[in-house]
Amino acid sequence: MHLSLTPKPPALTTLQESVAHQRDALANLLREPLALAAQACSRVWPSRAGLNAALTHALAGLPACKYMYALDTGALQLSDNISHAGLVETDYERDRSDRPYMNEAVPNQGFLLSQAYISLRAKRPSLTAIQIVRDDDGRVLGFVGADFDLRDLPITARLYDEPTYWRQIKGDPAIRGAVFHQTRSDSQMDLNLDTVLGVIEELMTDRGIFHGKLHFSSSRATVWLVDDPYRYRLLDIDALTDPDTCLSYPRRPYPGDAVVPKDKIRPVLDNLRALRFMDETFYLRAGSINIFNGMVGLTFSCDGSHYLPWDEFLSKGYDFWAASNPAGPICPV
Repeated sequence: MHLSLTPKPPALTTLQESVAHQRDALANLLREPLALAAQACSRVWPSRAGLNAALTHALAGLPACKYMYALDTGALQLSDNISHAGLVETDYERDRSDRPYMNEAVPNQGFLLSQAYISLRAKRPSLTAIQIVRDDDGRVLGFVGADFDLRDLPITARLYDEPTYWRQIKGDPAIRGAVFHQTRSDSQMDLNLDTVLGVIEELMTDRGIFHGKLHFSSSRATVWLVDDPYRYRLLDIDALTDPDTCLSYPRRPYPGDAVVPKDKIRPVLDNLRALRFMDETFYLRAGSINIFNGMVGLTFSCDGSHYLPWDEFLSKGYDFWAASNPAGPICPV
């Protein structure tokens, strides 16, 4: 472990911004208690009994902390593990130099909140706060560490907003590499697509389905209902080709807060059909639409995936995707 300035983080996405906000809030809660613990430890360094006593006192002010301990500059443990249940002696003189939190750069102020990692023993998402311990002359004596299980942390995150811009995701390289050795074969869904799309349109516009995914190659669909959003339904080809299936779902008014207009469901489905048949090598394997976030999902034969807003999807049209073969946005590189 070494002292350095914290590098400037890269541009953040919505998810990363949410994580950064929670980490900042947690760091603000921990800086002062860890600094006080380091000062107390410096006065008794390197006495095992003295460090145990100082850390036991410090732990009382950190109810969410699982363990506290003191390390020398080589990351060798000088104290026992201090827990709320008492001392754990097994880790005395443990070498922690290979743990993730001991391989991050500590900022100049001497406090580090590590990146989350999977704990060695409990196999749980965890993180560790590290505080440098200095003597009265400013020389580094070692470190105080405080381990936290993510489940026990006091910070409650506001659910982040899923982005609604176009995202392209690479697929399996093995599938991409073999794409020119495959040819689309008509599935049962392909052979009955007029009926299938009619059933799906009815379910989404008048039967309470808010998310539907068509698996063209395997002739099935998965759907989620506003009346039962935590469980999906799997519709096989027999259900998808029988319009009576719609009678199994009660009529529901089209949600007023849906992002996708009701009259645009069919055009989106028709565009999925066009992409399914656009080429014998590069073709759509699966497509989805969610009326609440307004996103269309596409997975092509090369295993490349796309997530884009419904209106942008319709604006591109068939010609855009067909002109992309064999390299281009269909199969992200």
